[in-house]
Amino acid sequence: MPISRKDVEHVAKLARLQLTAAEVEQMTRELGTVLDYVARLDSLDLDTIDPDFYEESESLPQRDDVPEDSLTQVDALKNAPDDDGCFFIVPRVV
Repeated sequence: MPISRKDVEHVAKLARLQLTAAEVEQMTRELGTVLDYVARLDSLDLDTIDPDFYEESESLPQRDDVPEDSLTQVDALKNAPDDDGCFFIVPRVV
């Protein structure tokens, strides 16, 4: 399925991406390749395939539910970029 340079520029604008001319050309080629592959998948005859087919396993691997000690507050704060000794300090979001 062909995709035009104009289509790529439109999608880039919607995504608020600033692409150079070389990047637009590259994206046009790459998206064209992806759409060609999807078109090939669309051409497959799937009428004989049961859409509900899946492999059913009687038993799924399970691990024992064993209680373990969790991280201590000191251990959790060791990897924090910033803390006040008791809590993580993060940038204000609101």
